[in-house]
Amino acid sequence: MHFRLFSSDDPEKSAAEEPKKSLFDRMRQAVSRTRESFSQKIADLAALTRTVDESALDELETALLTSDLGVQTTTAILEALRDRARHQAIEGGAELRELLKQQLIAILRAPQGLAVAPDAPPKVTFLVGVNGTGKTTSSGKLAAWSRAQGRSVLLCAADTFRAAAIEQLEIWAARSGVEMIKTKQGGDPAAVLYDAITAAKARGIDDLYVDTAGRLHTKSGLMDELDKMRRTAARLIPGAPHEVLLVMDATTGQNGLQQARQFTQSAGATGIVLTKLDGTAKGGIAVAIARELNLPVRYVGVGEKMTDLLEFSPEEFVDSLLE
Repeated sequence: MHFRLFSSDDPEKSAAEEPKKSLFDRMRQAVSRTRESFSQKIADLAALTRTVDESALDELETALLTSDLGVQTTTAILEALRDRARHQAIEGGAELRELLKQQLIAILRAPQGLAVAPDAPPKVTFLVGVNGTGKTTSSGKLAAWSRAQGRSVLLCAADTFRAAAIEQLEIWAARSGVEMIKTKQGGDPAAVLYDAITAAKARGIDDLYVDTAGRLHTKSGLMDELDKMRRTAARLIPGAPHEVLLVMDATTGQNGLQQARQFTQSAGATGIVLTKLDGTAKGGIAVAIARELNLPVRYVGVGEKMTDLLEFSPEEFVDSLLE
């Protein structure tokens, strides 16, 4: 099974104590709004008994665009399907559905990211992105997940510009049973990161999650700040940060994709945390992210609880979407 359930509010509880709902069911529920807007068109196509023609592909194009795959990604998929149709007829909607499924999975699996495994702990993970995407919440959920796997965790409150971020991360730290390194509001993020890495090394911590600031990407100061933090991490631990997770809000669709480009280029993102997937009919943005940013979606947020973060599987995501 490709999805791993994150820890409960009490990280010491076993997964067996969670409600008896399969991980596939949880993903299926999360993409229900996207599926409802998408599946009827696909179902109509799948009911076709004739050879798929240009009219059917036009209908498919509309369905893909409605689900927020974006023009570039939709065009690439349609070109591949048209090329197949030129060489070998697509016999009916069922075959078209299967070919579409293969296309979507291939796009989602293509990006490999640049995350590296540390030679020795701690593994340092930055969470970056604009305000409101769910960085702080995701930091807490990831900390709980690491705890559930028997790993020691430390949180770093490096979003020192937003007082609520420090307080919110403290709540998540308490809920997930991990310690947190912080400074006062307005403090130097690189300085608190220095303290956190020093503490993590001294305590033999496995995973250090760093919640960073998320002012608007148009402010160059934010990127300069993130670059300073990267240099600080690398000076203390060669190769750090080992992973930079760009947190994106699925409900913003293509607008969020545009905002993410600057972080991808300037912050050295290695993967995506796609939050609020359960609150949108634009779940196709996951496919657009993979193709246009060339970054793997690593985790998806499917609710507010600590357990509502899933490791991403292209196969199960597409199955949930096209079932």
